Amino acid sequence: MKGVSYRRYGGPEVLEYGEVRDPKVGPDQVLVAVRAAAVNPVDWKCREGYLDAVLDAVFPVVPGWDVSGVVVRPGASVTEFAAGDEVIGYCREDFLSRGTFAEYVAAPVRTLARKPRNLSFEEAAGLPLAGLTAYQVLVKVLEAGRGETVLVHAAAGGVGSLAVQIAAHLGARVIGTASEHNHDYVRGLGGEPVTYGEGLAGRVRALAPEGVDAVFDTVGGDTLKTSVNLLAPEGRLASIADPEVVSHGGRYFFVRPDAEDLDALSRQAEEGVVSVHVQEAFPLERAADAHRLNQEGRTRGKIVVTVGRRSGEGGEG
Repeated sequence: MKGVSYRRYGGPEVLEYGEVRDPKVGPDQVLVAVRAAAVNPVDWKCREGYLDAVLDAVFPVVPGWDVSGVVVRPGASVTEFAAGDEVIGYCREDFLSRGTFAEYVAAPVRTLARKPRNLSFEEAAGLPLAGLTAYQVLVKVLEAGRGETVLVHAAAGGVGSLAVQIAAHLGARVIGTASEHNHDYVRGLGGEPVTYGEGLAGRVRALAPEGVDAVFDTVGGDTLKTSVNLLAPEGRLASIADPEVVSHGGRYFFVRPDAEDLDALSRQAEEGVVSVHVQEAFPLERAADAHRLNQEGRTRGKIVVTVGRRSGEGGEG
């Protein structure tokens, strides 16, 4: 099959488009014909070797953890899906090798849910990793609730944009940091935008003089340090970007595949609670360009690569 892979750690130039090995389908896996796969910051961090201490790389590595596509064949023990079902997945395993930047992926059934019917394949591909991150942090870690004030950093990005929508749905007041050209976008998601950078603390304090009840940090570093001083008494802090959050009494979090949570997100998408903005879609053979754009760190919503049939076309029966 056609796919993208890398044989060593490095920059976007190590990504090669061509023939890759066909996936074997284990008893607890589902063979999915990939229609689209989202790019996430963790993809290029894996490609550059930053996660080598925790994830073995079995080269050549096919990158990508997010997928939307059509079930071709379920494994022998899988009863949840049948051929022709449209699915989404956060297909992370505890090693790097068989990702979603290819025509097919053998996805563990525990990573899959049904695709929201109202989203295109491109939009749906952007939901799993970013959406699960936002959902699990807000619901299970920060336990954000009605009447609280939640500060979301990088509110126009992939995770941040979904976090704003989910927090608002939970009944929270949401303040979101973003560059000025993204302020209207953040307002449209249900948040109150503030410009990040120098003076951020004062701008947030102007909106929340008593402090915020919860902070969702997606940036780390100085932004994390600033956030600590913006918390109200008994406020909660979580970061997906900086383990130093633990030293400030917060929680460092890495998203996990969870079919039940992903089903909940899929239902929220169908109900109009959350939407996914796709900034740009690249054909699979231009995956290196998609990585480069994501690595610039100025993405509004998601960047995806497309595979096979275009959005809206039928699946395999």
